[in-house]
Amino acid sequence: MNVRFFLILSLLLASCSSLPEIRPSADAGSACPSPFVVQKTRFIHTIEAAAAGETRSVMIGVTVADPASRTLSCALMSPEGIVFFEASRTPSGTNISRALPPFDAAEVARGMLDDIELIFLKPTEEINRAGVGDSGRTVCRRRLRDGGWLDVGKDRDGRIRIQRYSEGGRLRRSVALAAGVNPYAAIELQASEWTGYSLSMTLIEAETVPDEIRSGK
Repeated sequence: MNVRFFLILSLLLASCSSLPEIRPSADAGSACPSPFVVQKTRFIHTIEAAAAGETRSVMIGVTVADPASRTLSCALMSPEGIVFFEASRTPSGTNISRALPPFDAAEVARGMLDDIELIFLKPTEEINRAGVGDSGRTVCRRRLRDGGWLDVGKDRDGRIRIQRYSEGGRLRRSVALAAGVNPYAAIELQASEWTGYSLSMTLIEAETVPDEIRSGK
């Protein structure tokens, strides 16, 4: 009975969801925030992962994002250096080279890479609408090819927010980046799934990665 009740409640909430309103603004189009990486960069963050409001684990995350080739590689490890998860993604597919439980589940691995792509790589879709959203922040919206919507907005305090919605307007992911010169100094991600979770990421180090020089031999 309880399971059936929560299923019905979830369906009702999803059916009532709608995209937040964006009011037209003459200056919004030229002020669209774009915090995404512009060159191949390696990031090292401490990551606190929490579910049901409780911190479950603290990890070290290493991410390499290359916007030119739209490739990602990432590794998660314990503070002692034990690697839990290691994978890469290119436009042609995903390769998982190491995955210990719970990262060995296909949906967990896919969701992890989806989150990393959402945070670091600029969407390929064009901006569909730009204007002013709630609290007077600038919001630029994209219609995603694989379904749903993506809003990138800038709060009055300078923080940039990336929000992904389902086709029907349900908020699936919300990312808050730090204000200031380096938006990746602090990252807060909230995931709204059947079992929601959050990631709190604090930057340890970031450096550009030079492209490999090919001799042609």
